[in-house]
Amino acid sequence: MEAMVTGTAGQWVLLAYRIPRQPSTLRISIWRKLDRLGVARLGDGLVALPADARTREQIDWIAEEIGELGGSSTVWLAAAGSAAQEKAIAAEMRAARAAEYRAVLEQVEAAERARPGERSRVLKRLQAELRRIGRRDYFPPAEREAAQRAVKALAEASPSEVVR
Repeated sequence: MEAMVTGTAGQWVLLAYRIPRQPSTLRISIWRKLDRLGVARLGDGLVALPADARTREQIDWIAEEIGELGGSSTVWLAAAGSAAQEKAIAAEMRAARAAEYRAVLEQVEAAERARPGERSRVLKRLQAELRRIGRRDYFPPAEREAAQRAVKALAEASPSEVVR
């Protein structure tokens, strides 16, 4: 497996969970929280993240919340059964982040054609989006560096508009 940005190589924190079907807003809320963490969805009600103190704590909090909502959950620390399986999970996570970085690149291109005031608002939003993506980017794709360079170039092209 390629070196991870965080965590112990080969260790994963897994969350197996069941959430009541109704009300659906509770289920959707948990799904969104898991998406913000950048989990790999291994199956229905089973997600994984590279194991480190931060991801373990975040998964523990979500597991506790699931219990408070009337659901059930179990947190596991595990290793993939094979290097190929682990590489497949990492590739899935990398591809998801790559798509997010490509979206940032597209937004930078659009911002370059925008009016100065609009460009400033877009720049601020893109800088925040890069930070959000970075928090869930455990296996950085090539698009990460390209998106960071593009946002930096956009900021430098309009130094009086830089919002940090």
